[in-house]
Amino acid sequence: MFGSTDAGVGRIYSVTPMPHAELTLTIPEEIWIGDVSRAYDDATFRILSALPGEDAGVGLAEITSDDLPAVLRDIENRESVTTLEILSHRDDSALVQFETSMPLLLFPVQGSGVPLEMPFTLSDGEAVWEISAPQERLSELGEQLEEFGISFSVDRIQQHLETEQVLTESQLELVQEAIDAGYYDTPRECSLTDLADRVGIAKSTCSETLHRAEEQILKQFVSDHPAR
Repeated sequence: MFGSTDAGVGRIYSVTPMPHAELTLTIPEEIWIGDVSRAYDDATFRILSALPGEDAGVGLAEITSDDLPAVLRDIENRESVTTLEILSHRDDSALVQFETSMPLLLFPVQGSGVPLEMPFTLSDGEAVWEISAPQERLSELGEQLEEFGISFSVDRIQQHLETEQVLTESQLELVQEAIDAGYYDTPRECSLTDLADRVGIAKSTCSETLHRAEEQILKQFVSDHPAR
């Protein structure tokens, strides 16, 4: 949207609202990980990474349960789990890598183009996802979940502003010093001379740097909030 300006003035970038949503998914009965987690309701599956393929999906998970050996045996006996490798084991927790011929949970993510934040937790047939994506992508994810028969609830949604730095590092540091010193307070608690002495630069340099920084901040603000 905007490009960089002349040296020393700073760079301007667009500011985009990015929704962040927290979803609770109910895993369908026919999905092995949902069945296992319901059969052992004290078990927790922490999915650390997952990769869908054309015919299978691979995942890395940390499984915790008071009856861990039984949980692992149950997973191995599932027809849709083609391989299960125990990478480490300690007390009631194990790190495992598995391959499944039915990575149903990954299909809606793949189809909607929404990046799934890892890790996520699954227990007692429910998975909690955190998603940051444009609104249209979130809508597409909802449609994909419904298409694959995965019911879900939206527990929380809020807007985040994704933006890059408007000012150069030196401008940002000077503006922060000015704020801390009370230069922008009403009444003003710090003069331009005091501010220049505080940061160890000439008064003229201080004045010019502040002016350039204020110019960019105001231009960015007006650009993001056009007159109605």
